[in-house]
Amino acid sequence: MRKPHILAIPFPLQSHVIALMELSQCFIKHGFKVTFVNTEYNHKRVLDSLADKDAIGGQIHLVSISDGMEPWEDRNDLGKLCNSIRQAMPPNLEELINRINMSEEEGMVTCVVADFNFGWALKVAEKMKVRGAAFSPVSAATILFCFKIRSLIDDGIFDSDGTLLKKNQEIQLGASVPAISPAHFLGTVGDAITQKVVFSDMVRNSEVHRLTEWILCNSTCDLEPAASSMIPQLLPIGPLLASNRLGDSGGYFWQQDSTSLEWLDQQQPNSVIYVAFGSITTFHHQTQFHELALGLELTNRPFLWVVRPDMMMTGEMADAYPAGFRERVATRGHLVSWANQQKVLSHPSIACFFSHCGWNSTLEGLANGIPFLCWPNGGDQFQNESYICDFWEVGLGLTKDNGGIITREEIKNKVEQIVSNRNFKSRALELKELLAKGVGEGGHSSNNFLKFITWAKE
Repeated sequence: MRKPHILAIPFPLQSHVIALMELSQCFIKHGFKVTFVNTEYNHKRVLDSLADKDAIGGQIHLVSISDGMEPWEDRNDLGKLCNSIRQAMPPNLEELINRINMSEEEGMVTCVVADFNFGWALKVAEKMKVRGAAFSPVSAATILFCFKIRSLIDDGIFDSDGTLLKKNQEIQLGASVPAISPAHFLGTVGDAITQKVVFSDMVRNSEVHRLTEWILCNSTCDLEPAASSMIPQLLPIGPLLASNRLGDSGGYFWQQDSTSLEWLDQQQPNSVIYVAFGSITTFHHQTQFHELALGLELTNRPFLWVVRPDMMMTGEMADAYPAGFRERVATRGHLVSWANQQKVLSHPSIACFFSHCGWNSTLEGLANGIPFLCWPNGGDQFQNESYICDFWEVGLGLTKDNGGIITREEIKNKVEQIVSNRNFKSRALELKELLAKGVGEGGHSSNNFLKFITWAKE
């Protein structure tokens, strides 16, 4: 008897790929065959970054389809990428499923698990009479916002084309759900054209997901009881972390710098500031980058800083640092281009996490009992910051000056507050224990996952 066969297709951003790859590893442990479908562009990046080529490919079949863009085109232009995906990928996915189903070696696809942003993929599955479920690597609160998008149009918050009509109004979707600012959520994804493309996709997806039987979510009922209860078909199954299955995470777009953990081994327990702003955060102005660097220097504490090669909007990274900075901090600052964040955050030397508040990063920090310094950049990150600072009280935000800059003094002061106040660490450790129970036998997340496994094997 052939194994049930899940086809997993992520949205082509780093955090989405890592989260769905982790879920795919969980499917493997429960007896499924998994075909993981990246875009051709990201497929090559994932393969190039694998130190052990069989680490993932030996268990999960890695394949690719075209996103419709040429190799040299800018995939950071989210509007252009989404438009191209919507036109090119549905027929490409249909062709792939047909090819798999005709292959005796592969075995027929029995279920499609598609990123929450890919409602069109669930339509392809329905057309081909294959079961489908959505997967969301973001919070339940963010999913709730997407579900409510049609009513927000009716209430005059947005025009039907996505134009924000009430720019300063925060939206409260529930008594225990962080308020969300539409200007923050959509106003940070790109120019006006990109915002309209993203908005129209949200409307389309919300209509599809209202008819979707299950939405798997990388969150927990323990962290988001209110938001989770407001979406009937939501199954919170998180946090999805490699450490939960005693394995390694995969799906990275960049090779990891192995020196990070070696360097951390040489530091004192609970002493290091870990600074990482995810896979797409960029600095538009050198002034702000300088203030961050000089703020870390002013703390006089050891720090591990992940600085991607593409982090500056203009110029070369080698020229971005303040004069003499790298030489002055050489004995206590370690700079890398990419790191295995889950392993870094589980290291006993980490004292706090200076983060952009992406949802994956938020869960990784919480699962390791680490307090946060919050530097959100866009999308759902501001709502995640509210969870961290106002609801769970495990972190602090940063205040900009009159010129819109987070100064070196502000950075130094907030670092001192977060590491000297033991209450932040105490609350973070309580959440760590709560999350561990949730994914353990009999926990909310574990039970929800087993519920989906049973459904997918029927």
